[in-house]
Amino acid sequence: MSNDQTFIIVGAGLAGARAAEGMREQGFDGRILLVGAEDALPYIRPPLSKEYLTGKMEQDDTFVHPAEWYAEHHVTLLPGATAVALSPGTHELTLDDGQTLHYDKLLLATGASSRRFAGPGADLIGVHHLRTFGESAHLREWLEPGLRNVVIVGAGWIGLEVASAARGYDNTVTVLGRETVPLNVAIGDEVGAVFGQLHRDNGVTVRMETGVSALLGDANGVTGVQLDTGEVVPADVVVVGIGAVPNVTLAQDAGLAVANGIVVDAAFRTLDPDIYAVGDVASVFHPVLGHPLRIEHWANAENAGRAAGRSMAGAAVSYDEIPYFYTDQFDLGMEYSGYGELTRTAQVVFRGDPVKREFIAFWVADGRVVAGMNVNVWDVHETVQRFIRTGVQVDPARLADENIALEDLLASTTG
Repeated sequence: MSNDQTFIIVGAGLAGARAAEGMREQGFDGRILLVGAEDALPYIRPPLSKEYLTGKMEQDDTFVHPAEWYAEHHVTLLPGATAVALSPGTHELTLDDGQTLHYDKLLLATGASSRRFAGPGADLIGVHHLRTFGESAHLREWLEPGLRNVVIVGAGWIGLEVASAARGYDNTVTVLGRETVPLNVAIGDEVGAVFGQLHRDNGVTVRMETGVSALLGDANGVTGVQLDTGEVVPADVVVVGIGAVPNVTLAQDAGLAVANGIVVDAAFRTLDPDIYAVGDVASVFHPVLGHPLRIEHWANAENAGRAAGRSMAGAAVSYDEIPYFYTDQFDLGMEYSGYGELTRTAQVVFRGDPVKREFIAFWVADGRVVAGMNVNVWDVHETVQRFIRTGVQVDPARLADENIALEDLLASTTG
C-alpha cells in the first residue's frame, strides 16, 4: 500500500495499539497517527480492577508496548489529544487544540465511559468510578489504608473485582445489586450464585434486589448510601460499577450509523468506506450470530484491534472470534468463552464441584455447547471453544462425567 497515505486511529487504548500492529503486519508502510485523550502510553485495562488495584502491579506493567516500540514501528503517538470533530466529506479530524489532521482512512477506537450514578450525591468526595488508570490509582489510594466502609453499587464484574481488592486491604465491604444474584445478567442465577457465595465466604456483605436512591454526605465527603427503602448503609468510600456507555458522540455528529455503538460490518467498516470502528465502541456484525454484537472485554480489544488494522491495510477480514473474558477474585480464577445471548434458555451442566469452586460450567442449548466457564481448572478454555465452534451434539450426562476426558468426548462426537 502506498507510503504516502495517512491512517489515523482515534483512541489510544489496547484496540488502537493493536490496530497499529495489524496495519504494519499487513504491510501498510504509510503514516500512522495514534490519537489518545489520556496523557499516557496505551495500556490494558483488566489490571485496573485486579493486579494494579491490589498493588501487585505498577503502571509500567500495564503498557501495551514500551515507548520505543512506537518509534521503531513509525507510529506517531499523540497523547493528551481529544478529537472533537470528524468530517467524512473532507477527510479531516479536528483536535481540541484546534489542529486539523487529514486522513486517507480512519479508525474509531474511542472506547466507552463509565455509566454515572444518576441520583443525588454523585459528585461527593469519596465516590469513585473505575475506567481509566488515573481512576484506578486514585481508588487504590482510598482502599490501601484499610478499615474503611466501602460500598459498591453494582454486582457485575467490576463491582465484584473491586470488592475482592477492597477486602484484601482489610476494609468492610458491602455490594449492592438490583438482580437476584450477582452477575445474573452475564452468567445467570446458577453460576452467579457461586460468585455470591465466594464473596460472602470472604467477608463481603452481598445485598441483592436492592435499589439505591441517593449518595449522602457533606463537604468532607460521602457518608452513606441511601436505599430505595430509606435505609442508609454507612460508607466512607463508594464505588459505582453500573456498566459503561460507548463513546459515540464523534461518530454520531459525523453522521455515521449508531445503534448500541458504531455500526460496522464483519470487516469493521462503517457505511463510509474510509472510516472503520473497533473495540468497546463498535457494534460489529458477527457472522455466527447473524447480527451486530458489541463486546467490552479485553480479548475483544486485543483480537479485534489487530484484525481491524489488517482490514484497513487491505486484508480480507470476517471477524468471528468467540467472545472471551476472565476474572480473578479472592482465590477464584476463571475463563469464560461463549455467546451470552444463547445461554438465556440453556441448560447449565457442571463438570466438577461448584461448592469447592473447582469446575467447568457448560451452557448447552439444543444439544450443543454455546458457552463454557472454567473455574480454578486450567488449560481447557481452548477445548471449550472447540465445542462451541464445532457445534457438535453432546450428551449432558457425558459432558458432566469427569471420568471421560473432554478431548475424548470431543473426538467421539466429531467422528
